[in-house]
Amino acid sequence: MKTDSKETITVEATINASDEKVWEYWTEPEHITKWSFASNDWQVPLAENDLRVGGTFLTRMEAKDGSFGFDFGGVYSEIKINELISYTLGDGRKVIVTFISQERDTKVREVFEAESTHSNEQQKAGWQALLDKFKEYSELSHENENLKGGY
Repeated sequence: MKTDSKETITVEATINASDEKVWEYWTEPEHITKWSFASNDWQVPLAENDLRVGGTFLTRMEAKDGSFGFDFGGVYSEIKINELISYTLGDGRKVIVTFISQERDTKVREVFEAESTHSNEQQKAGWQALLDKFKEYSELSHENENLKGGY
């Protein structure tokens, strides 16, 4: 993805769960608050999600010790249920998230426009850490649902 000559960065992970479950864990605020932080010394006390074209989302990320926090949010530009989410962040950068069904797994790929404050390596590492946390949460949640008789 190249937009207005901005450099893009890609991160991805394969989650051992169906695309429907992965979509649910990615988009529902009760799940977002449990995975949307890069390390265990952070938390998400608030997540809001109006999942529709023109709708907004907001995720409040805070250090558990109270030393720092910030809002991560944007506006949706394209939604294809279980397949794709495209949005623009508050700073104008574009992000595309694709959900690729692969037999029993789902590959999640995020492509985002780089910002100029941090190195591309730092940005990639941070977004990959969030995606890895999402994978961990999703697979554990899916496993627990299967044990309880869910699908």
